[in-house]
Amino acid sequence: MLLAYESRNATKDVDATLNPSEIGVKLVARVAKILSLHEDWLNSDVTQFLGPNPKAGRRKLELSIPGLNVHVATANSLLAMKALACRDPLPGYRGDHEDLVFLIRKIGIQAVDEIQERIDLFFPDEVISESKRKTLEGLIEEAGNDG
Repeated sequence: MLLAYESRNATKDVDATLNPSEIGVKLVARVAKILSLHEDWLNSDVTQFLGPNPKAGRRKLELSIPGLNVHVATANSLLAMKALACRDPLPGYRGDHEDLVFLIRKIGIQAVDEIQERIDLFFPDEVISESKRKTLEGLIEEAGNDG
């Protein structure tokens, strides 16, 4: 969200996938040591949330230099991932609501069914639960895109 859309002013880690992962893990550890970063400054756990359809347009190339390609998630793929998680904020934890409001505004979402369409593209076997549907309706209203 920060890198791709400048939607926040801070993040505690960077979500990334590494390919090849064996080399990437070593390089991440080296960068952490050189820059005095916490060892988990780069979080590759995000890989499990990317969805089964690699051709769905979930990322775009942001930067390419010899030995490094930086891709960022598209707004639609981020919306699908965040909507499925739809984590509530807690003290000391942002949750997903703020990011969802940002993405709903950016894309111009006006109904939960439009969010489900994005989910279907990236996660064809997933359906928004009724409780998350109500939360998302409130976030659409908060975003001001309700028609």
